[in-house]
Amino acid sequence: QVQLVESGGGLVQAGGSLRLSCAASGRTFSSNAMGWFRQTPGTEREFVASINWKGSRTLYADSVKGRFTISRDNAKNTEYLQMNSLKPEDTSVYYCAAGAYIGVSSDRDDYNYWGQGTQVTVSS
Repeated sequence: QVQLVESGGGLVQAGGSLRLSCAASGRTFSSNAMGWFRQTPGTEREFVASINWKGSRTLYADSVKGRFTISRDNAKNTEYLQMNSLKPEDTSVYYCAAGAYIGVSSDRDDYNYWGQGTQVTVSS
């Protein structure tokens, strides 16, 4: 079993930056592909970014390409989401996710473990 804990959310003005962190414990970090999703009230959880277990491949939603960067440090069992040029529409609760599969995926069903979420609010 893998436990995930997100941190780094907060309030930022449009155009600013935040870096989210996801600390993993339990099963080894390198054994899982990981990703980030976001969800606002009344909507389905939306894919943001994914990275494979080796950190050699990444996948991004079109809405964040060129602005967000996903990375991982397996020695620290930590995944990161660097968010630059933030927009008000990026406001959401962001969730770290992990799956036993190897590869990158935008499908929620490919992820078995989820963090508790961290709030990101971008003001105009």
